[in-house]
Amino acid sequence: MGGQNSAALAQSIHDWWSLAGVDALVGEEPAGWLVTPPANDAAARPRRPAIVEAEPPPLPSALQRPETPETAEPKGPVVFPQDWTEFQAWLADSDDVPGSQWDARRVLPVGNAGAPLMLLTAWPEIDDQRDGSLFAGPTGQLLDAMLRAIGMTRAECYVASLAVTRPAGGRCDEADAADLARLLRHHLRLAGPGRLLMIGSDIVRIAADRALADVRGKLLDVNHDGGNVETVAVAHPAMLLARPAQKAAAWDSLKLFNRER
Repeated sequence: MGGQNSAALAQSIHDWWSLAGVDALVGEEPAGWLVTPPANDAAARPRRPAIVEAEPPPLPSALQRPETPETAEPKGPVVFPQDWTEFQAWLADSDDVPGSQWDARRVLPVGNAGAPLMLLTAWPEIDDQRDGSLFAGPTGQLLDAMLRAIGMTRAECYVASLAVTRPAGGRCDEADAADLARLLRHHLRLAGPGRLLMIGSDIVRIAADRALADVRGKLLDVNHDGGNVETVAVAHPAMLLARPAQKAAAWDSLKLFNRER
């Protein structure tokens, strides 16, 4: 082949490849057209950062499972001070005193150990807590008159309440009453009174496990750690003021002390 047709054909092919863009130099290195590009090789692909799942937010406190509380070891019996002075300070300050848990206002005993007569009530009255002393106000005036009837004055007596605070409603449960009964025996042993006047139905129930009406006009022997003490029980002066008819029953008991004078 040759001639003008050959030259024209060659020119035509050259023009076609020029239009296809293969007339420009794009690289000097040969291309491996049958080799898989690195970008398509899984081993050569860049690793994506691991996705860290965020922790879910905590449940509201109302929906959380409550933790099991640790079981507190039961406490043993309270150890009472054996010395009189230490015992009085313990009544004033210690949180272990039975009957001190009901109120922050403590009403403490007044008087000395070995008194000829101990006046003992279960707990302070509301007026007593307000004034900071037992048998305050009109109830104290009536009590003083009762003592004069048997030839005594309050100054000669040891005046105390079994509990140094007042329970709500003037009532305590059986467990508290048992603790107070144990404290009563210890308190009487340290106080060592010649006689005991229990004032009010609650102290009679705790000390003698009897109703006040059942002990009217009777001498009682109250056991304590170390012996017995001759005892008489009367209604609380606050009750006698509210129900004067019961004064006769109180006198039936008080006059038993006069018989032995």
